[in-house]
Amino acid sequence: MKIIGITGGKGGTGKSTVATALAVELGKTNNVLLVDMDVDCPNDHLIINIEREELRTVYQRIPKWDYDKCSKCGFCGEVCKTNAIVSIKNKEPISIPAQCYGCGSCVIICPEKAISWDKKEIGKIYSGNNHNIDFLSGELKINEPVSEFIVNEVNEIVESKKENYDYIIIDTAAGTHCDVIAALEICDFIYTVTEPTSLGEHDAELIIQLAIKMNKPYDVILNRFENNDSIIVNMLKKFNKTIAFKIPYKKSIIKLYSLGIPVDDESIKYVAKEIQIK
Repeated sequence: MKIIGITGGKGGTGKSTVATALAVELGKTNNVLLVDMDVDCPNDHLIINIEREELRTVYQRIPKWDYDKCSKCGFCGEVCKTNAIVSIKNKEPISIPAQCYGCGSCVIICPEKAISWDKKEIGKIYSGNNHNIDFLSGELKINEPVSEFIVNEVNEIVESKKENYDYIIIDTAAGTHCDVIAALEICDFIYTVTEPTSLGEHDAELIIQLAIKMNKPYDVILNRFENNDSIIVNMLKKFNKTIAFKIPYKKSIIKLYSLGIPVDDESIKYVAKEIQIK
């Protein structure tokens, strides 16, 4: 069993296209689970036409007050770093649940033990199946601030199911922030998908630096390759690396993507073959 992370420093490089196409190709001869960890904007189910079914609701803890015990000291508001508590001395505190991260500082600081825990819904986890692959997807509720809570709960499901699969493909969000790190934590290998542009070069380097800090083996997939790959080649020299795979810029790939049909291209078949050899 191998867990492979498909990630990218910037949006729009084609990581979801690569992740979905690779999952479907590997699924032709293996047991495969595709996991959409881009919980702020999940779209893998749209790219390959998977109908999702709700699996569970995800909750986050939030504080609640026993105002009979509250001394109106104002300490809870002073320690809240996200300004989720409006607390003026000698007045009852006002909670703003949408801004709360559930850190617990207010519960710890309260001298009267007037604060306990409640919960709020922050998202959903979905499952599905199509193209001979199983599918998991997290989705953050609109206006909720902490996407890594959803990712962490999806990780728990993946850990409980991983022995059922030969390959698990993790499609992360773009960037190097907390939800991406959380998604990559369970991966055995990372592929960063980039493009032959200055932004692609810059953001791919950030992902490589993250992979190194996380002590994760990695390679680079160059998407939308036409003729010139020198900008990525030169950047990779800093890390004694070369481009692992190249996916061409082709109208046929774009057409399949827009129709919600898995990309069927020789470049993807080659990537899948090489992954199985490793």
